[in-house]
Amino acid sequence: MISGLHIAAKDLREEMRTKQMLNSMIVFSLLVIVIFSIAFEDIISSSNMVSMIAPGALWITFIFAGSLGLSRSFAAELENGCLEGLKLCPVERSEIYIGKVIAGIVLMFFVELVTVPIFSVLFNYPIDGLFSLMVIIVLGTIGFVVVGTLLSALTVNTRTREVLLPVLLLPLVIPVIIPSVLATARVLTGGGIVDVLQEIRLLVVYDVVFFIVAYLVFEHILQD
Repeated sequence: MISGLHIAAKDLREEMRTKQMLNSMIVFSLLVIVIFSIAFEDIISSSNMVSMIAPGALWITFIFAGSLGLSRSFAAELENGCLEGLKLCPVERSEIYIGKVIAGIVLMFFVELVTVPIFSVLFNYPIDGLFSLMVIIVLGTIGFVVVGTLLSALTVNTRTREVLLPVLLLPLVIPVIIPSVLATARVLTGGGIVDVLQEIRLLVVYDVVFFIVAYLVFEHILQD
């Protein structure tokens, strides 16, 4: 676990120096939110209708921006010649996975921290249940990154990894997207943490099961 934290710290330090991927993800997220707000301008003016599209728009933004970041998780290491160095580190290969997951989650949280307030303003949507929304976003993000990091490693050596990753990823994260959207919709319409317990349980089970599976198989995926 300590080695995984070191790898995550290395990735985050590198990203904070260049901010190449973080800036791209934030700009992409804001662009998607702005496009949705313009496209549904008439619906947004109706408080009864906005709750039907707002949760989907928010999670589409997170998923697309996250896919952009995950596609570069291992590709950047490959281009810089660092992937072989990571393989030669005197640690278990699974520690590399943990480090990449932690770094990916932190970057996603940065993007979501910027996106949610802009979403609230553009969609004219006061967010009252902030704690409940944070719980849903955290659990949904963890599940998305856990699976996405594994698939990023799986597709890193393919020529069409930028196209192949979303094709493989989106069907696998449907069990994350559906409860996250449903729970977000309930929270945005005034529901509390009790009203979304079923969705939270589904997300927790998904996160735990897929993390364990990914942790166990990652060593075989990152073979020489």
